[in-house]
Amino acid sequence: MFIGHLAVAFAAKRAAPAVSLGTMILSCQLADLLWPTLVLLGIERVSIVPGITVVTPLNFEFYPYSHSLLMLTVWAIVAAGVCRVARASATTTALLVIAGVVLSHWVLDVASHRPDVPLWPGSETKLGLGLWSSRPATIAVEAVMLVGGLMMYLRMTAARDRIGTYALWSLVAFLVVVNLANMFGPPPPSEAAVAWSAQAIWLLVAWGYWIDRHRSAIVPGRL
Repeated sequence: MFIGHLAVAFAAKRAAPAVSLGTMILSCQLADLLWPTLVLLGIERVSIVPGITVVTPLNFEFYPYSHSLLMLTVWAIVAAGVCRVARASATTTALLVIAGVVLSHWVLDVASHRPDVPLWPGSETKLGLGLWSSRPATIAVEAVMLVGGLMMYLRMTAARDRIGTYALWSLVAFLVVVNLANMFGPPPPSEAAVAWSAQAIWLLVAWGYWIDRHRSAIVPGRL
């Protein structure tokens, strides 16, 4: 799932209005920010198997350090701890929301992946409900999530200037285009290309911070 993760970032603004959208995007995509580096280092493995699912040709062979339930729980605690150090004024609610958004990645991956999502490093049990076995269902679920998340975000923020409007909707357009390109485009040329292109998720984090600097939250202050 791609857009679904970002939908959680938008929606989380309702629970923690003072937390920047950039922080929410970093949290919801923390697993996928760690994953490409671990792949490039040879610690985790992915292969390209066209047809393994109708949505993506990626075969996630080994990725327990970035995507297992246990390690994402650890990363959630780390993320909340870092935010607490960065902003001593951060509320307990904000920290719990950040941790929950990190963990939401595992839940959505279980919903969308085939059974390849681990519980912990070394676990033989792999979970996956297989939403990616249906392209129409995947598009429908992610579209509903994106619309719902955006509605929550728009209710909690207001644009202070034109950038606050254009930056937000250009991000939404970018997400839709990239998602459709991934679904309907040709398989990537190599595993390394997949990992390097995944590093572009950092752009989404920066984009989120940029958007929120030009929008006002109902509760002032940002993390």
